[in-house]
Amino acid sequence: MIHLTRTDSDNKDFIHLVKLLDAELAILDGEEHAFYAQLNKTDKIQTVIVAYENDKPISCGALREYSQTTTEVKRMYTLPECRGKGIATKVLNELEKWASELSYHKCILETGKRQPDAIWLYQKNGYKPIPNYGKYVKMENSVCFEKELSK
Repeated sequence: MIHLTRTDSDNKDFIHLVKLLDAELAILDGEEHAFYAQLNKTDKIQTVIVAYENDKPISCGALREYSQTTTEVKRMYTLPECRGKGIATKVLNELEKWASELSYHKCILETGKRQPDAIWLYQKNGYKPIPNYGKYVKMENSVCFEKELSK
């Protein structure tokens, strides 16, 4: 059974999962990894979800405020052996619920063109492509999405 826990970026299981994510992204991003890594700092994030299966941390995601009405989905990761089971969707849905509770109107996010599974996850969950924003504007590997949250 999957159990979702709301926590923050000091959670040891979140830290462990993010290390695995960063190792995977270092391979996918190649020479661009240093640029992306600077945008993915996890210190002082107050809205983190960790998914557990039988007390084992298997997936995570976080929110970081982008503006007063918009939050950015960050650090989404699921262990490779646990992918394809809908766990990332559960984490994403819980992040969206939390964002609504915090009075955000919209979620935005950036992912890489070399991550087709991530792109598919966001599209199947109602995220629409938008022009690259912020520091991603000139990054050819980046693809950005947004989703209006239910009120």
